[in-house]
Amino acid sequence: MRYSGIVLLSVASCVALQGCFPVVAVSAGAGALMASDRRTSGAYIEDQSIELKAGKQIGDKHPEAHINATSMNRSVLLTGEAPNEAARASIAQIAAGIPNVKGVFNHIAIGGNAGLASRSSDTIITGEVKTRLVRNESVKSTDIKVVTESGIVYLMGLVYRKEADTAAEIASTTSGVRGVVKEFEYLD
Repeated sequence: MRYSGIVLLSVASCVALQGCFPVVAVSAGAGALMASDRRTSGAYIEDQSIELKAGKQIGDKHPEAHINATSMNRSVLLTGEAPNEAARASIAQIAAGIPNVKGVFNHIAIGGNAGLASRSSDTIITGEVKTRLVRNESVKSTDIKVVTESGIVYLMGLVYRKEADTAAEIASTTSGVRGVVKEFEYLD
């Protein structure tokens, strides 16, 4: 009787915890990413927070703009489109005002928002560049963020100069890429 009670309690616990599996799996995945990242765990978490705060604050103040805010080691890359120079400058100020941001790379274009075809093409290019980085043994792809806007590939990360040059070469020779912008933080 005692044995069946333990089994019943074990089964009940498993059923109750079943909903927790995605949380545990996501936490384990995030932990694995942080462990292989050159940033400190604090910087990694802060970058996630900066991206969320920037997206919310920029979206609230400039809903007419299409902006991507990407953070790497507390530096923010701004890409997308703003309707005019005043909006572009305001968006950069918002990003710079987020706590713990140490710098802003403002690559926002002035003009109308990119269409679905352009954004889809950019997504394909980003995926292809990331795939090629993963396949290259001389670059640690997890240390490089890739963002594409209007065929221009932006590269961010904590890298050595040789890795930066290799990543830029890979990006520049990817089909559909019109240009490459390196916004790296160098370790050497």
